[in-house]
Amino acid sequence: MSNDLTDHDLTAFAERYVAMWNEADNELRRKRIHELWAADGMQLLIDPPQAMREALAELAFPIPPVAVRGLDAVERRVTRAYEMFVAPGHRFAARGAVARLSTGLIGLGWDMVGADGAVAGAGYDVIALDEQGRIRLDSQYIG
Repeated sequence: MSNDLTDHDLTAFAERYVAMWNEADNELRRKRIHELWAADGMQLLIDPPQAMREALAELAFPIPPVAVRGLDAVERRVTRAYEMFVAPGHRFAARGAVARLSTGLIGLGWDMVGADGAVAGAGYDVIALDEQGRIRLDSQYIG
């Protein structure tokens, strides 16, 4: 799949990716993660949350990206994001068209939208897919 993505494939991928973050049911969320991610897939949060940045600055540490690797870690990451943002009333939505950046490499913009429709946050993910079309690396930029 990753070598020959059609516009339809890209749109379907974006819908499945966003649905994973919005999924309320733990079992369905786990299933979505296993369908989307390679077993050793990794997400890099390039710009970590402000509280983490402040704690690192107090220790005079450089601010590294936050990395999670493997299906269990990705599941914990997605579940925590659901608990923090979606359960209290936001939802994630794809923003704009998914970009084919290179072979097996796509770009996906997203918004975090409140119940009133106002955008409360946004980001952009650069996602590398394996030969089966599963995520092997997701570099997430928030802001």
